[in-house]
Formats: sequence, C-alpha cells, structure tokens
Amino acid sequence: MRYRLLGSTGLYVSELCLGTMTFGGQGFWKVMGGLGQDAATALVRQAFDAGVNFIDTANVYSQGESETFTGNAIKGLGLPREELVVATKATGVMSETGANARGQSRYHLMYQIDASLKRLQLDHIDLYQLHGFDPLTPLEEVLSTLNDLVRSGKVRYIGLCNMAAWQIMKALAISERHHWARFASVQAYYTVAGRDLEREVLPLVRDQRLGLMVWSPLAGGLLSGKFSPGDKGPEGARRVGFDFPVVDKARAFRCVDAMRPIAQRHHVSVARVALAWLLSRPQVSSVIIGARTAAQLEDNLGASGFELGAEELATLEQVSALPLEYPGWMLALQGQYRAKPPVKN
Repeated sequence: MRYRLLGSTGLYVSELCLGTMTFGGQGFWKVMGGLGQDAATALVRQAFDAGVNFIDTANVYSQGESETFTGNAIKGLGLPREELVVATKATGVMSETGANARGQSRYHLMYQIDASLKRLQLDHIDLYQLHGFDPLTPLEEVLSTLNDLVRSGKVRYIGLCNMAAWQIMKALAISERHHWARFASVQAYYTVAGRDLEREVLPLVRDQRLGLMVWSPLAGGLLSGKFSPGDKGPEGARRVGFDFPVVDKARAFRCVDAMRPIAQRHHVSVARVALAWLLSRPQVSSVIIGARTAAQLEDNLGASGFELGAEELATLEQVSALPLEYPGWMLALQGQYRAKPPVKN
C-alpha cells in the first residue's frame, strides 16, 4: 500500500480508502450493500491488514448504522487508533420528523458530531466533512461551527463533498478572512468515464492545494467490466437497483472497451485498470473503494502499486477526453501567448 499527503496537510493517508456505504441495511441504503456487523468487521480487518489506514463513512449511511458497525469493528478488532484516519460526514436528513435534523446549521452540526462520536466510539474525528451544499445556512455560520469543532479537539481536519468550484473558493476565502480552520480536502465523483471534475473543480484543487478523495471510482460498478450496452448487468449488482451516479453510458462503454485489452495484457480486472487510471492523476490523494465481498475488496486493493504504461494512459486519455467547452478552449489558446519566451537575436 502506498501513502499520499492529504492536500497541503502533513497527514499521510493510504491511496485507497475503505468506504463503508455498504455497511448496514436501513431503508434506502440496503440497496448499497446491506452488510451486517460480522461482514463489515471482516472487511475492515482485510483492509487494515493490506495497509489501508483511511476509513470513510457518514452519519446518513443507513441512518447511523454504518458508523455504528465501523466503530464496533475498530474496537472489536483492537485496531490501534493512532494508525487510523477516520472520516465521516454530516448534512443529510437524519430524521423525517425533526425540523432541524438536516443541513449545516450550528444546531445540527454540533448535535451530529456528538452523535457520530458516540456511534464510532471515538473521542475525535480525523476528517469531518460537509456532505454537500446547504443553500439555507450562511457559510459564515457553517465555517465558524467547523472551526469551533477543530478548536475543541473533536475534529482534526475539515473537508467537503460535492460542491461547485465557486462555493469551495468562497468558503476558503471566508475561512482565510476570519483565520478559521481551512478545508483540507474535497470528496467528489471522478472516473475515467466521468471527468467533468476537470473543468472547474480540479484546477481549483490544484491551485489551492486541497486533497482530493474520489467516490464511486467505478461509476457504481459500470466500469467493472461486468456490464454491456443494452444489458441490465449481473443479478444483485448495485446499478441494477440504483442507476447512479449519472454517467454518459456510451462514453463509459467506449472506455470499458479500451480498458479490456489493457486488463488482459496485465492479467488483471477491468476494474483494477479503472482504479489505476485514477491513481495516476497527480491531484488524487485517495480513492474510496467499497465492497460487498472479500473477493471484491481484494481485487480493488490490488490497484495500489499497479501502474499503467505511458501508451496505455494515452489511449485512455484519448477515449475519455471531455468535449471542448467555452471558456476552456479559449483559455487553452490564451495559454499559448506565454508558452515560449521571445528570442532576441
């Protein structure tokens, strides 16, 4: 297992992060995995033994059950706390009857951090993330609350998920103005078949030296190599019951067709090639992998240390390239103005 710094922090995280959305089976989340405690504990053990020191969960996953199972696994296995980086999130709806059981108000975040700590059986969260954008709560209220959580010792670092570039930059500017704790990371959807992040968010991540955590690196299983055009996919596959995340399927299948010969050449799965492409991207700090079975997790873990050749990367770059949009094509032209310094004879 290889380790990378999380953005501009001094924190090393494994380049593969264990996602726990498959833990628990409450309500809607059952389609994601529905794993019980024993299965969840076994996956945590397997990941830790492979060198994974990074675990990502969220309060909303199975209405807290995922956090509970994760905490039970860490404690039950006796894993050393100082060797783990535990991340969780808050923003989603935690009660259909509670008017304030959602969003990013000071009220909700203060309550949810204590609830998450209790479920996880921890005295602090290493990375506490906003699970999206709350259009109703002023960013000043959100960020001052997160700053207080860091100062209290309940949280070590803060991060965000699924926000537009302007929202991220606005938040960073507010934190800088008030000398508050700054976001360390961005968690976002990014795959070889879904490179929309590269238009606005990825340049911001690079410029502001933020860590990038990637969720759904196989596009909800579509890049596993087990799906074909016009085919619903294997029975029990997550996309069969929940067709998410949104993806241009024609482009995705072109990418899969390009990855198959690469996978055959290296005697690995198509999924491992898709993960290796992400790990080749310099801005990526960690790729979140979720699994229902030990075999799935073992295959995904094999992506750490597996590197694609220059020609293979070029092939995937070409087949997955985003169509040019304004102002991107204009910015590319402008970059040529100073590409080469003048020569004086």
